[in-house]
Amino acid sequence: MGKTAILLVLALVRLRAAAAADNIPDPGSRETRNKAVAKRVFEEIFNQGKFQVADEIYSPDFRNHGLHRTADLREDQAAVHDEKRAFPDLHMSVDTMIAEGDLVTVVWTFRGTHDGPGYGVPPTGARIELRGITVWRIVDGKIRDEWTAFNELQIVRQIVARVKWFVLGSLVAAICLVWAIGRGVRRSRRR
Repeated sequence: MGKTAILLVLALVRLRAAAAADNIPDPGSRETRNKAVAKRVFEEIFNQGKFQVADEIYSPDFRNHGLHRTADLREDQAAVHDEKRAFPDLHMSVDTMIAEGDLVTVVWTFRGTHDGPGYGVPPTGARIELRGITVWRIVDGKIRDEWTAFNELQIVRQIVARVKWFVLGSLVAAICLVWAIGRGVRRSRRR
């Protein structure tokens, strides 16, 4: 081995040691690769709407482990399509991402305007913002398992806050209409 090669090896060893001392992730580590996969979900699927990359990112035997039921890849991606339809300007930002072994944990913030049909409610124009957490298990460069938690009631609260006066007015009108119809029926029975 020549003197130049030895100097290059020593320089590489020093760079790796310095990176480890400064907590700079090794770009070739499994954790760094898994974080890159996780970032693609937010950037490409949610933010850019490139749904076709799901086949590159998710394992065919993917499972989203919900609290009461587990969804497969088809169901999971159908839900993502519904969210993007309900919130066309949807933007998901990564607040914190930690990787250890085959697990990646992401604290994220969801922001979007409810301008499309979704969640069983017509478009309301409500601006939604919420935070959640997702843990993925990534095996061989593909997401195999997911556990996600967020406060679903927070979405409902923000939509209701936007439409509460409309809903309240509609409710009062419906009560008045029922009252008027009932009164009319009672009068017609007396005759």
